[in-house]
Parts: sequence; structure tokens; C-alpha cells
Amino acid sequence: QVQLVESGGGLVQAGGSLRLSCAASGRTFSRYAMGWFRQAPGKEREFVAAITWSGGSTYYADSVKGRFTISRDNAKNTVYLQMNSLKPEDAAVYYCAAVSDYLRVATMSGIDYWGQGTQVTVSS
Repeated sequence: QVQLVESGGGLVQAGGSLRLSCAASGRTFSRYAMGWFRQAPGKEREFVAAITWSGGSTYYADSVKGRFTISRDNAKNTVYLQMNSLKPEDAAVYYCAAVSDYLRVATMSGIDYWGQGTQVTVSS
């Protein structure tokens, strides 16, 4: 069992930065790849970024590539999402997830656990 709690969301101006954190409980955290997803009002949840259990490989949606960075600290049971050059279209509720199928993470297959989400608002 893995419980995930996101934090770090808030209001930021366009062009600004935020760092999201996702703290995991459970001794199996380091066995999971981790992902970040987001859902804007009236839209479907979409993939943002993922990282393998070791942190050795990362994968990004085209819409955030070059602006967002996913990382993890297995000693702290935490995964991060550094978001730079934020745009109004990045506004959404951001969710972290524990992923058992990294190769299909972009399709949201193989998600074993979800967090509750943290709101990101970007003003223009």
C-alpha cells in the first residue's frame, strides 16, 4: 500500500515557477516508477511527466518538455515536479501517481495509486 500526498501548488504569474512535491508513505515507494498528471476544469486528466524507480530515466509530455523537470529522492520517499516558465494553460489540479507500468504511463495504464491532487493556478 502506498499513500501519496501532494503539496506545493498555488497561484503564480505567467512565466513564474513552482515546485510540487509528492510525499509517499509505505516501504515500497522505491519500487515504483512515479508520474505526474494534471486535470483542468472541463478537460480529461492528462499525462505530464514520469520517472523510473531509480530516477535514471524520465519522460515528458510535449507540452511541458523543456519547462518541467521531474525528480525523486527515494531516501525521502518524495517525488518532485519543478515547473518553470508557467503558462495559463498549465493551470490545473496536479496529481502524482505510483506507476507499475512505466512504458504505458502516458496512457494512464498501470497506475496503482493516486494522490489527492494540488491546485496550480497561473495568472496571465
